[in-house]
Amino acid sequence: MTGKLVLENLKHRPMRSLLSILLIGVPVTLILCLVGLSHGMIADSQRRARGSGADIVVRGSNARSVTSQSGAALPEKFLDYFAKRPHVAVVMGVVSHSAELPLIVNGVDLDQFNRMSGGLHYLQGGPFRNSDDIILDRYYAEQTKKRVGDSIEVMNRTWRVCGIVEGGKLSHILVPLKVLQNLDSANGNLSQIYIKLDDPANTQAVIGQLKQSLPGYPIWSMEELATQLQETVNSQGLHAFILVIMGIGVVIGFAVVCLSMYMAVLQRTREIGILKSLGGSKGFILRIILTEALLLGAGGTALGILMSFGARYVIETFQPASFQMEIVFSWWLRALAITLVAAILGALYPGLTAARHDPIEALAYE
Repeated sequence: MTGKLVLENLKHRPMRSLLSILLIGVPVTLILCLVGLSHGMIADSQRRARGSGADIVVRGSNARSVTSQSGAALPEKFLDYFAKRPHVAVVMGVVSHSAELPLIVNGVDLDQFNRMSGGLHYLQGGPFRNSDDIILDRYYAEQTKKRVGDSIEVMNRTWRVCGIVEGGKLSHILVPLKVLQNLDSANGNLSQIYIKLDDPANTQAVIGQLKQSLPGYPIWSMEELATQLQETVNSQGLHAFILVIMGIGVVIGFAVVCLSMYMAVLQRTREIGILKSLGGSKGFILRIILTEALLLGAGGTALGILMSFGARYVIETFQPASFQMEIVFSWWLRALAITLVAAILGALYPGLTAARHDPIEALAYE
């Protein structure tokens, strides 16, 4: 009987119900999008790092984390040193330059890069031929609406798109190594060095030898790099930010449900009086209000999940290179729990108010 009464109440005021669900769904979407973006962008970084084909990466001495930029602080002469080490098959130097956030332009020697990664898969065009040539992956090409032969402004310089490649290999944007070194006044220096071994099983042994000979330089295996990138999702700072967004969601959900249920109680004062005169207890009245609030919370969560799919579609359509968003299914239940708690808290005061109504006064209410 309680369920039928609640459903009829929701159907009787469809606009109020839909607006309440929408307003609850917005913070749910915000939470799911934030979590999805953090996971998606880290996964994209891991995919591109592994796509380089390297087993080991060496950064400049002033790079203290996988996400920090060290500038071009590695002497290029290290390439010959690493190439002569046991078990090293291919060595590649890269210069990185921050373009439009969060994108990074990487300067590479294509011959070395092809040997290390297995080569780029060109969807259009081909490799560098001139000093102003630039290669885009398909995500950045779609984002900027560029094709082979078009001009593009990157780093305050005009480039000609010479090739568009499949994504997932090192970077969304590639330029000739020597050109980027000249632009950054980094001749003879590199931002990082990638090392491919003859057998990945030798990775830890080679890293141990390199750390002994180069104690001041961060040296990671690709798996360590991927693990550290994943740990940034679970970092204290990001967790704190997500908690703030969740807190905002709880406050919004609380306010929406409280206002919605309080207005519902006012509109249904006479109905509540009838129920109490027919023997409805305070617990029965409170249960009706709380059940309605829980249904609104569940509906808002469902709408928020649907809107998160819509948000991902918009991001993939307009900013596929700059932002990547995953649908993190494990957060659906968390979002539901957060919303239901907010709904219950928001419905308590209106529910208790309704339960305390005097049936005689309620029946006389106009």
